[in-house]
Amino acid sequence: MSGAKIYALYVIDLTPFGSILMDDSWVKNACAELERVGREAICCIERNAKAAGVEAAPIILKGNPAEKILDFAENQKVDMIVMGSTGKSGIKRFMLGSVSEKVVRHSKIPVLVARERIKPESFFSYSKESEKIPTSAAREETP
Repeated sequence: MSGAKIYALYVIDLTPFGSILMDDSWVKNACAELERVGREAICCIERNAKAAGVEAAPIILKGNPAEKILDFAENQKVDMIVMGSTGKSGIKRFMLGSVSEKVVRHSKIPVLVARERIKPESFFSYSKESEKIPTSAAREETP
């Protein structure tokens, strides 16, 4: 992975805070907690990438998650977006939408959505094993 770089992006969705009248101090505390959780998540990714010899840049943004992810990917000219899915279904998915679904539908670059939580060690082991698979078997040729 010579020259590879991972952007560990965490987007804080502030939309719910603008739709309901709330105490300013409560909103500030909630935002601070979301930032803390985001920092933990991206620091974990950064540590695992470093252990694998890959450069990682931790970034926290605020706004509409799907829009921020798509804009960031386009501006940074990334090769692929890899993201998790919370697995919402039914009415929750209908009401809230799915960030990963929006990104997949609107992205101009490939998107990989991971549905299950895996240990970083097993991901890197799996990716090393997948290098043994011929690319022609994994990819459909386009004219």
